[in-house]
Amino acid sequence: MVRYLTIERVDSPRDRKSFVRFPYRLYRDDPYWVPPLTGEALEAITPEKNGWFSHASAQLFVARERGRVVGRISAHIDTLALTMPPEQGFGPGVGQWGLMEAEREDIFLALLARAEDWLREQGMTRALGPVSMSIWEEPGLLVQGFDQSPTILMGHARPEYRPWIERAGYAEVKRLLTFELDVTREFPKIVQRIIKAGNADPRIRVRDTDKSRFDEEAAIILAILNDAWSSNWGFVPLTEPEIRDVGKKLKPLVFNDLIQIAELDGEPVAFMITLPDLNEALKRLNGSLLPFGWLKLAWWLRKPKVRTMRVPLMGVASRLQNSRLAAQLAFMMIENTRRAAVANYGATRAEIGWVLEDNQGMRSVAETVRGVLNKAYVIYGKSL
Repeated sequence: MVRYLTIERVDSPRDRKSFVRFPYRLYRDDPYWVPPLTGEALEAITPEKNGWFSHASAQLFVARERGRVVGRISAHIDTLALTMPPEQGFGPGVGQWGLMEAEREDIFLALLARAEDWLREQGMTRALGPVSMSIWEEPGLLVQGFDQSPTILMGHARPEYRPWIERAGYAEVKRLLTFELDVTREFPKIVQRIIKAGNADPRIRVRDTDKSRFDEEAAIILAILNDAWSSNWGFVPLTEPEIRDVGKKLKPLVFNDLIQIAELDGEPVAFMITLPDLNEALKRLNGSLLPFGWLKLAWWLRKPKVRTMRVPLMGVASRLQNSRLAAQLAFMMIENTRRAAVANYGATRAEIGWVLEDNQGMRSVAETVRGVLNKAYVIYGKSL
């Protein structure tokens, strides 16, 4: 059978729309896929709209067959990632690809080859993927948990992508995990005792954030984050342009009692961010705020009632990470949020992650509060 497959660069606004719209057709029969808002998806790939491009460059490609889009991919280089220590995953010569979707394996392989060619042209010697597009956005390929919809800021994928990537010569580099837990259940007695001891310690204060001081609170969290995560695999520091964009995007989902800051002797040393699962609301909108989607979403955001909360980020100051205090602060923040999630938002479950598979400290915290592994994502690598 003769195929008429072409791989084309995406450079115009019209091409970007085609790039963004393709997954809506590809996943239309997948009950677990959550259509993103089209406008947000467009902003994410538009340099003028995404602060990540202040230190990164990307080239998008679509595959067409007889004029019809049948696949897509991004190839990109993060200049900050190039400066990271190689033992932490990135480093000199390491580019990435992501946002990969395709109807068939031959299309997938043609797109991947074109992305690799682009990375070679830019001087890259190794490729990691999928990373879509920042490590802080949706890294990794879903390989476990296809029977659940992704929570906010997590990805979804077709099961066949895994063998396609591996047959293209890619090997697993890092596995990212998420854990789900029943938040209506009290934590084990040992955790309750640790929390009680922390609450009685005058040196420790765990508090809600104050959204009326959003910029100040965000700066506190960012300082702890960049310190706490600095030695983690895949770490790339967040920049001011990214922080502004993330703040604008997530501010409607910030609720004082769901974001915790822990202080030791008056100094902020830990934080935990919990978000209502916006995907529960987005799933019904099919990517559009028109004609009445904007009204439904605005009403939902006033006081969300959700089944699921997601904990995307938690951090403890690096100087405390090998101490008992680190776990104690984590348990205290989780318990405060658990109670608020149930009492104020009607939540029954939470998802913690992603967590690096070899991050034994964070895995231990998640498992001690009865978290159960529910999803796994893989980042693959290949020499170019």
